[in-house]
Amino acid sequence: MGVVSRGGSFLIKWMMYHNNENPLYTRYEEILEMAKKHDVVLSLGDGLRPGCLADTTDVAQLAELRTLGELASRAKEMGVQVMIEGPGHVPLNQIQRNVELQKQYCNDAPFYVLGPLFTDCSPGYDHLTGAIGGALAAYYGADFLCYLTPKEHLGLPNVKDIIDGVIASKIAAHTADIARGIPHVRDRDDAMSQARSNLDWEGMYRLAFNPERAREIRRETGKEDIEVCTMCGDICSAKINRECRGQYLQ
Repeated sequence: MGVVSRGGSFLIKWMMYHNNENPLYTRYEEILEMAKKHDVVLSLGDGLRPGCLADTTDVAQLAELRTLGELASRAKEMGVQVMIEGPGHVPLNQIQRNVELQKQYCNDAPFYVLGPLFTDCSPGYDHLTGAIGGALAAYYGADFLCYLTPKEHLGLPNVKDIIDGVIASKIAAHTADIARGIPHVRDRDDAMSQARSNLDWEGMYRLAFNPERAREIRRETGKEDIEVCTMCGDICSAKINRECRGQYLQ
């Protein structure tokens, strides 16, 4: 795919036109001084990140990652906080290695991943692909996730696309936090299970990542006023279990 980073492509075109080194690199000390003065956190972007699976973990990507590690060390010496921007397209079996290499080359600087997308064939659903890849990356140690919308690779997102993308990414982050055993993260899930067991619809809406969407879907059934959902009706397992519990406790 070549250079898919917008910022990276701007810099390369500037460098070729002027036949000069990247000014953000040659004047990095000045940038650090400004960042320190104004207490700015720098995001060191990966202009040579892979834009397709075929380019993942190639020589250019890894060479740049080492350079980003050097820049991160220089920033640390100056007292400037940085995070490292990560790859966008990575097969599932290479996500762990990419996270580990970043931590190794960048001395554990916070890692910010763009998805990652583990297939190139999901236009219209890249928010789901990115969420799955993001959950795995976060489990292996990535620190920040970048959300993707259904419009990724297709066009500019609207408000609904952004909501769908943000919610998918929040689910990915929450999933990884549960798997990593972060204290109290699963409390929300346990509370949701309790609400479902009690057929407490308001409780379920309140605990959902997108309460408005959950309420809207139930409203679309036309039977939101009944106790159970419309999948099982009167043979609802939660309702039967609750009745059985009531009889057992009598």
